Amino acid sequence: MAVDLEDGDDRFQHSANSAYKPVNTSFQEEEPLIEEPVGNRYSLQKPKDHLNGAYVIFFILGIGSLLPWNFFITAKQYWIYKLQNCSNQQEPKGHGVSDLRDYFESYISIASTVPSVLCLIGNFVLVNRVSASIRILSSLAVMLAVFVVITVLVKMDTSTWTQRFFVITIVCVVIVSSASTIFSSSIFGLTGCFPMKNSQALISGQAMGGTVSAVASVVDLAAAADVTDSALAYFLTADVFIIVCIVVYLILPKLEYSRYYMRSHKSSTHPAGVLPSSYLEGVDESKGITTSSFPAKATSDQNIPPLRPILKKTAVLGFCVFYVFFISIIIFPSISSSIESVNKDSGSLWSNKYFIPLTSFLLYNFADWCGRQITAWIQAPGPKSKLLPALVLLRTLSLPLFMLCNYQPRSHIKMVIFNKDVYPAVFIVLLGLSNGYLGTLAIIYGPKILPKELAEATGVVMTFYLTLGLALGSACSILLVHLI
Repeated sequence: MAVDLEDGDDRFQHSANSAYKPVNTSFQEEEPLIEEPVGNRYSLQKPKDHLNGAYVIFFILGIGSLLPWNFFITAKQYWIYKLQNCSNQQEPKGHGVSDLRDYFESYISIASTVPSVLCLIGNFVLVNRVSASIRILSSLAVMLAVFVVITVLVKMDTSTWTQRFFVITIVCVVIVSSASTIFSSSIFGLTGCFPMKNSQALISGQAMGGTVSAVASVVDLAAAADVTDSALAYFLTADVFIIVCIVVYLILPKLEYSRYYMRSHKSSTHPAGVLPSSYLEGVDESKGITTSSFPAKATSDQNIPPLRPILKKTAVLGFCVFYVFFISIIIFPSISSSIESVNKDSGSLWSNKYFIPLTSFLLYNFADWCGRQITAWIQAPGPKSKLLPALVLLRTLSLPLFMLCNYQPRSHIKMVIFNKDVYPAVFIVLLGLSNGYLGTLAIIYGPKILPKELAEATGVVMTFYLTLGLALGSACSILLVHLI
């Protein structure tokens, strides 16, 4: 049974997309947690999600939305290999290549997050100009094309042009992350017209994408004797999964359950850009119903969703989303993946080969997935509770905890307080759980406190907060790494 979303007298505002669900009502799959007012419902009977088909599709799309990012950062051994001795040669004199290798995660973080902020701004403008299906399918096609290039580069000897390989890789990261941002924000906006469990499925799938990439990395590392063989199998897995995402998205509008809520999404004849402010307080939506499979553009291509009321209503939730991911990206993977086993000199496989892949990547992503999945059953604190931002700010304590673990190499802060392998493992689990649970709550609350007509635009805005947190956090991660 879902925990009541209320905190004292705080309630969701009543709008065309929100009527607070009463206490002790179970989390039914066919009913949104926050329902439309009775007067806005169609005469059509709400269909059931047979065999949880739509839920599974959104879960798979969630995996695909962050899969490129996760595959880039998890293949750390491959990038180290490519950026130093592809042909078992001596490392070139100077520190250029070493610097690229040692701070590669930070460079990837910046290359993947800063352009994404610009893409989110563009995607917000395109919400009412280009249909969701075009944005989603085109972004998936771009992601697939770039990953094919990355896969081809795996077996090429790049030892004589390491820096050019680095530039090509960073360009690929920029393109893939930009396409991934458009894809994830568009698909999250689409879930705004579905019951809340589908938004949760999407966000839970994103965390599962990290778990899948971490597991694939460990399996490939154990099964393949050569690092390039492992990377080839690894990136081929990503190629196949992107194709799967394209297929399942094409299946989505074929489901009766999906068609019902997609018709609801397109029912309003009010152009989003000219919604009066009073409309945000609950004016009924138009009763018209369109019949095409995917959400179409607004009636007027000149309209852009009203940004000011969205920002005003989602200010606190947006800050929570921003700060959760700001703290997480500073630590993971730039700091966490460089925390070595204190028993590394023992020469064991655990301390030398599997410690970082298991403790940094697998534990974090699995804990993150668990945190997101818990929101399917428990939604507390509520969207207007002061406890939610307080818990988010409390995560700041994670920074000194990880800095005082066995991070290597360290030049300025010589002191290592947490000098046992269990400490970084516990810290990474807490970081992942809090990231998944608090971040998911803030994100899924956003589109549900505004009218249905603004659900997709609000979803893009919430994703903007997330990406802004990642962008600023990735920049701060480089500074922090150089301070340790």
